[in-house]
Amino acid sequence: VQLQASGGGLVQPGGSLRLSCAASGSIFSIDAMGWYRQAPGKQRELVARIVNGFTTTYADSVKGRFTISRDYDKNTSLLQMNSLKPEDTGVYYCNARAYTVDYWGKGTQVTVSS
Repeated sequence: VQLQASGGGLVQPGGSLRLSCAASGSIFSIDAMGWYRQAPGKQRELVARIVNGFTTTYADSVKGRFTISRDYDKNTSLLQMNSLKPEDTGVYYCNARAYTVDYWGKGTQVTVSS
């Protein structure tokens, strides 16, 4: 499984961004996709995850602001991020799980700043 993330950038507080993760390879084996982020000096943390296309989990800090979805036709995972805050700044990594093995894409930088 190969993952390619895109959609990061610089946005002002209160703004929105949408991250996209395109999966290729053995995509039929993927049962969960998610997004993690790592802020400077901090450990990587789970932001959102979707299992089997409908069961979602969110970090408390993003509930009500972020929405994760999975498009099976396009083999992508989307993370819609609204009402962004400076503390959302970090490198966001796409993750996929297939047969209990985790796969990671290269990170995409999200910076929330005025």
